[in-house]
Amino acid sequence: MGGLTDRQQATIDKASRVDVAGWHHVKVAGTPYECGFQEGYLLADEYADALRVYDYMTLQTYGMSYQWFCEQAVRLHKDRIPERIMDELRGMADGLTAAGVPSTVDDLIGWNAYYEVTGYWWPLNAAKVVGAMPENIMTHKTSHCSAIVATGGATADGRPVIAHESFDEFWAGQYFNVCLDVTPDEGHRFVMQTVPCYVDSMTDYYVTDAGLAVTETTLAGFSGYDDSGVPEYVRVRNAVQFADSIDDFVRLIDEGNNGGYANAWLIADTKTGEVARYEQGLKFQSLDRTHDGCFFGCNAVFDPRIRNLECKDNGFNDPRQQTGARRQRWMELIERHSGSIDVELAKKMLADTYDVYTGYDNPSSRTICSHYDVDPQYWADDPAAVWNVPFYPAGSCDGKAAGADDIEAMRFWGRYGRADGVEFDADEFFEHHPLWRWQEGYTKSRPSQPWTLFE
Repeated sequence: MGGLTDRQQATIDKASRVDVAGWHHVKVAGTPYECGFQEGYLLADEYADALRVYDYMTLQTYGMSYQWFCEQAVRLHKDRIPERIMDELRGMADGLTAAGVPSTVDDLIGWNAYYEVTGYWWPLNAAKVVGAMPENIMTHKTSHCSAIVATGGATADGRPVIAHESFDEFWAGQYFNVCLDVTPDEGHRFVMQTVPCYVDSMTDYYVTDAGLAVTETTLAGFSGYDDSGVPEYVRVRNAVQFADSIDDFVRLIDEGNNGGYANAWLIADTKTGEVARYEQGLKFQSLDRTHDGCFFGCNAVFDPRIRNLECKDNGFNDPRQQTGARRQRWMELIERHSGSIDVELAKKMLADTYDVYTGYDNPSSRTICSHYDVDPQYWADDPAAVWNVPFYPAGSCDGKAAGADDIEAMRFWGRYGRADGVEFDADEFFEHHPLWRWQEGYTKSRPSQPWTLFE
């Protein structure tokens, strides 16, 4: 890392970084510029390595360069990013540059917009750019995940519990290992799982000092994007930082909704004991809330308007698909354990590998803790199914869980790697599946890690 000015050093002295159990636990504080500078400087090596991998994998995955997608993100989003977040991006760029990774604000806009532009804008615009495209260009290769929020009579103490695990291709999911604690000069302090140099979580797990906890699962098969709207990473950052309640969160994340990164949001409010599921399509939205019960997320869409009119083959009733199978398994687990759900039980639910289609414990694409990399996909007949390739190097990348006491204390439990703790050995995988050797040097091993409490 390069030398710092006295002012830059004083800014870094407000921050900290500790590496533990596969995570980078980073604390930042101050103005938007200061928070950005601290994050960029302290995570420069991780950002540079992620950029190396994304640069290679983007061309391999989409046939277009990473830089080209960045240019589209700047064109689409730059004038829709509020000044507060632009200041944070300027700080990140300066922090990265000071650490020896030369960067610009435009670079950081492209980085933060990556999943939205590649997963939501590109499928609808590819044909306009390069002419006729294969039908499977409409398949969204966005992340998918499992989650639960419970309260009242469903939990052991009658108070909220929330838990989540991310699914993604392993080359991307290997970077979902930042626990970022942000104390901004305005709004609420919040802690989130994130990626190096993101202004939001992207994997979407947050606790805030308003007593809120927020997570989501994406709406599988969603098709819709409004070029004139506000990007999701801006909307959710505003909602997390400034919301005092479930209603505030919904209002803020709706402002300028562009359909990007469409999700079913799970929200817990420890002040009231209420939990909610907010399914946010572009044309339709649906808010369900309760003081006594559970909501879960498995990428299936519960609102029939969103499911039928805004999504393509969501797999809602198909146990061969990862959405339908996990929907059934969540229903079974909640019925079995309602009244005793706590943080430890939520961790076990995230680690569940019972396959409802085969009828036995069988780590696969269909289990709550997803193992695409060992699934021969015998029964995934639909070519539009998510990652419908045998032995796809993808699946569960982490686990997070928190109870009401944790949320109020601004802490959560995290496990880097699969939620069930099973390691991924890249060398062994490539030896058994040589078709994937083109990912060597880009997809890394992830050893088994313990659950860690971030306080």
